[in-house]
Amino acid sequence: MNSSTAKQSLTAEDWAQAALDAIAETGMKGLAVEPLARRLGVTKGSFYWHFANRRTLLVAALDLWERRETDEVLARAAQETDPRKRLARLFREADGSQRAGRLYLTLANATENQVAAAVVRRVMEHRMQFLRDCYADMGLDAQEASERAAMAYSMFLGTLQLRRDAPETIPSGERFHEYMHFIGEALIPGYDRALVRRESDD
Repeated sequence: MNSSTAKQSLTAEDWAQAALDAIAETGMKGLAVEPLARRLGVTKGSFYWHFANRRTLLVAALDLWERRETDEVLARAAQETDPRKRLARLFREADGSQRAGRLYLTLANATENQVAAAVVRRVMEHRMQFLRDCYADMGLDAQEASERAAMAYSMFLGTLQLRRDAPETIPSGERFHEYMHFIGEALIPGYDRALVRRESDD
């Protein structure tokens, strides 16, 4: 592939995805043009075809992360009219993988980077509001809805950290489905395991 072809075939989203992968693997230091170009098998010219500098790449990468891991996940969960089913779907669809844990925690810990810090804060507030709304729709008052939302989000963050630091502590394979039912029973008032299992099997 020559340089001109690479510029035309690689999209800005390809670069953004490669940036997220690098950040998940090596931290914020992974956001460097030359290593990313090598990862993608192109020259730096391809990068400058799409981005003015490293900061604009970071903005694009964070936008991609926010869209895929928050906006799209919440939109799918919101299709459920029953708030209990909505929360159960959210728990099933949220990415709790080891990579997701490394990426989220790296971004959250990059407090000196104002761009990343602002996006992480916005993502957290968006997710927390969704959780609060679900609990409120179950008939809980504002205080209990807020407290349950904080508990649910704390469990999600804890799962990400365990996935990153001690992945053997989180069940995998078929046992993971049972683990998700356990989480549902712990976090969703009136959780109906049989109903959720039937719907998941359809």
